[in-house]
Amino acid sequence: MTKCRPTFLTIHKEKSVLQFKSDPYVITIFNCMLWMLYGMPFVHPDSLLVITINGAGVVIEAIYITIFFIYSDSAKRRKLSLTLAMEALAMLIVTIITLVFLHGTKSRSAFVGILCIIMNIAMYGSPLTVMSRVIKTKSVKYMPLPLSLANLANGIVWSIYALIKFDPFILIPNGLGCFSGVLQLVLYGTYYKTTNWEEDDNNHSDIELQDPARA
Repeated sequence: MTKCRPTFLTIHKEKSVLQFKSDPYVITIFNCMLWMLYGMPFVHPDSLLVITINGAGVVIEAIYITIFFIYSDSAKRRKLSLTLAMEALAMLIVTIITLVFLHGTKSRSAFVGILCIIMNIAMYGSPLTVMSRVIKTKSVKYMPLPLSLANLANGIVWSIYALIKFDPFILIPNGLGCFSGVLQLVLYGTYYKTTNWEEDDNNHSDIELQDPARA
């Protein structure tokens, strides 16, 4: 029974990722890396809190992704490895552009900040990649409630921080994140009672990992 059990406890117990998607975790780790770059003194000074929190986020997401990788089949492992390699390459390119071609914290903050906005929106919306499945099956079994709650809480806290610091690059995506979190909870509340928590996972076709770098 997966009801109210954290996603990775379910994965560990079942020794399989079942039909859970890795999208939220691969997007979030890239998002955290971008925010760490944004918080660096040579990009956006006086942002120690941004660096430390997102540094912790990188570590946590790395653990999640490792667990997901261990219990995935070979096809999902290959796709996950390719996605992570693409993210590492993208991060390297962004860092080089920031340090070599942009001069001064204002231009660097604007460039990295815009990328952070895009990735933050992708991170908050990543749980919605299963929305069509939820609506079709009238089941929220594979849309983890803890993740949706965490995204909503995260968006609220960072929005408050952004208002205090008057930082639009933090406020815009996290404000949208609050809206995304509310939508996820509405969807969860709508289909919670129609969810069959004891449903046999073998009755459903596998959901492939979507490439977050895809337009």
